[in-house]
Amino acid sequence: LCRLTPGAFPKKAMFVNSGAEAIENAVKIARHATGKPGVLCFDHAFHGRTLLTLSLTSKVEPYKAGFGPMVDDVVRSPVAYCYRCPVDRTYPACEIACLELVEQRLRNVAERSTIAAVLFEPVLGEGGFIVLPREYLSRLAALCRSHGILVIADEIQSGFGRTGRMFACEHAGVIPDILVTAKSLAGGLPLAAVVGRAELMDSPGVGGLGGTFGGNPLALAAAHAVLDTFEQQNLLSRSEVIGARVEARARAWAATSPLVGDIRRLGGMVGIELVRDRATKEPAKDETNRIVRMACERGLILMPAGTYDNVIRILVPLVVSDEELDEGLDVIGACLEHVTRRLDVAQTF
Repeated sequence: LCRLTPGAFPKKAMFVNSGAEAIENAVKIARHATGKPGVLCFDHAFHGRTLLTLSLTSKVEPYKAGFGPMVDDVVRSPVAYCYRCPVDRTYPACEIACLELVEQRLRNVAERSTIAAVLFEPVLGEGGFIVLPREYLSRLAALCRSHGILVIADEIQSGFGRTGRMFACEHAGVIPDILVTAKSLAGGLPLAAVVGRAELMDSPGVGGLGGTFGGNPLALAAAHAVLDTFEQQNLLSRSEVIGARVEARARAWAATSPLVGDIRRLGGMVGIELVRDRATKEPAKDETNRIVRMACERGLILMPAGTYDNVIRILVPLVVSDEELDEGLDVIGACLEHVTRRLDVAQTF
């Protein structure tokens, strides 16, 4: 992992069981190494369900409701959600104007000298597969470093080839001080990792980091098998092939269904945002849920995502065959067509 993650400097890695544990430890390391308590995070983000990671997570329902109060020293900023731009501009003509909102937070909401780290997902997962522009990520990293703020990349969903690179931050040339990965790391077994600059990882004292089952032998053996498969089957290039195939189908759906408001992808991570009206971008939450239920009845499991529960996210295994992929896409297309017809009839009356 130290070799595979971005950055030509000494690194160390620690293993835990889940992404939430890894985020917790990354923040602990950043706080200990800098002596600062604060963490800068973003709207629409999801980082876990423990108390600290819930505090870093943006969406209230169903994640945060009833579990407060949240952890202090968390500063949240709007993010570059281009389809729903927080400054009402259009990418790329906007020249990443929304980055000014981050600077405003650092000027007016938090004392910059108290912020230990910025935590970001290069592609927001539960937030609806929002692909952050490369310029935004590179300038965000540069801005934070100019203020002595560490850069933590949450690659729990986007890591391990999901975007066509081993890690999504590589697309933007961002080299994080700490990188967190999980999920695909061990092919479904409970394993997550924190990989960071050696001097940061060494900052906590003996016993400050750890856990009973972290780095258990079975999960680590699975992770070795995952890495072997990447090398043997060229899965990084396969991710791009899968994503392009899904996007092509989604573009065809958009041509016939007004429900399709936005299609966004990076490699094999594809998000299809559904709206009731393309002009107003009113989220089509009920229609999305109807498609998910219909797909399940036809043997396909989908998971909606997004702050408004109106994004169909497609993140299939990189070892999927073309036939299996097409079978699943056929189901989605049929369900979307059915729900679109119902919507047309309802609007007629």
